[in-house]
Amino acid sequence: MPIPTYQDVMLPLLQAAADQEVRVSEVVTQLSQVFQLSASEQNTLLPSGRQSVLANRVGWARTYMHKAGLLSSSRRGFVQATDEGRHLLATHPLRVDNETLMRYPSFRAFRSLDRDIEDKEALTPPPLLAHPTLTPDEILRATHEEMEAGLAAELLQRIWAGTPAFFEKLIVSLLIAMGYGGTVAQVDQALVGGSGDNGIDGVIDQDPLGLDRIYVQAKRYAEDNPVGAGAIRDFFGSLDRVKASKGLFVTTSHFSASARETAEHLSKRLVLIDGKTLARLMIQHNVGCRVQETFYSKAVDEEFFE
Repeated sequence: MPIPTYQDVMLPLLQAAADQEVRVSEVVTQLSQVFQLSASEQNTLLPSGRQSVLANRVGWARTYMHKAGLLSSSRRGFVQATDEGRHLLATHPLRVDNETLMRYPSFRAFRSLDRDIEDKEALTPPPLLAHPTLTPDEILRATHEEMEAGLAAELLQRIWAGTPAFFEKLIVSLLIAMGYGGTVAQVDQALVGGSGDNGIDGVIDQDPLGLDRIYVQAKRYAEDNPVGAGAIRDFFGSLDRVKASKGLFVTTSHFSASARETAEHLSKRLVLIDGKTLARLMIQHNVGCRVQETFYSKAVDEEFFE
């Protein structure tokens, strides 16, 4: 079954801490069994790779119930239900969620919804209420992914509006930014081909010493015009003529299934980069885009307070 949301784990977390102080990590293990999570679901990590998704959601459930006065914590990694929390459990609730927590003044104050304004209906709901199944950091990641998706689409639009020569130069610039070839000053030196041919558009050193080289083919195709197997075979022939053992084929569109199959079965190593991957790499290496603003996600340093 799917990994439970942070609201789904509020009630079982409160129940686990009802009679005694419990270790949160042990509750996470118990909940994985209660919700019958597979090994894969239990081991699903956040993008940072530092914490499981389930543990993160249990952590946020603990934080919110603590803000509502339902849980307390006397030492690191442990929680226990307060008198208010046990009182809530005595009513045998079927579920504890954001709506439940909003009954408590301390939680409403935490969410900054008790501001003295006349038109409360005009107040924009905080992300917690606008996305009730997501934790704040999940909302932040989803927003970041949405922004990057929009940026990627705009980058591809700019490339389509440019010239084939600009596209070829962009690919070499990206490879240099990724650590291949040398310096930005060497971009023009790496361009060897002309637009519209079936030859080599660029040659760049794979390592700083130039012990091996990467031969590049760049196709600035529209999104609905995939690269077919014929273009792959043509590029293979070009590599063969220069006695190259590997090549990089980049397009702004995508590769057909036959093109990918052809590349896999050829005797030379061919790496295929489609438009989506190209845009992602440009964003990752700040090619054609730049950092506009930086946000840091911070958490309490538990060791500092021990």
